[in-house]
Amino acid sequence: QVQVMESGGGLVQAGGSLRLSCTASGLTFDSHAVGWFRQAPGKEREGVSCISWTGPTYYGDSLQGRFIISRALPNHAVHLQMTTLKPEDTATYYCDRALHVRCSDSWSQPNRYDYWGQGTQVTVSS
Repeated sequence: QVQVMESGGGLVQAGGSLRLSCTASGLTFDSHAVGWFRQAPGKEREGVSCISWTGPTYYGDSLQGRFIISRALPNHAVHLQMTTLKPEDTATYYCDRALHVRCSDSWSQPNRYDYWGQGTQVTVSS
């Protein structure tokens, strides 16, 4: 079965941290950029971060410095370390495999991704 799987979501107090993980089954992240998006109720899906196959990273506005994306060997799982969380970070977070090796300046466009996970819920209480 071909799927992208997210894990690590949960309920955390404002100021806390969470680490999300993304793995693939039946497909590979090799030679692909991988991105994280999020969607809050009533809002559009927005790009959170992207990591290129060769390492360069991109972040959504105001997220750099609080969120760190990384890729781990040997299975190239992608992690999103989130710190100093705020109530406005509450959303369902999705991991996605990009069509390309690099993220590029248009990394936050959903049409640049071909496989999406089912999402993991992150709730930040005030």
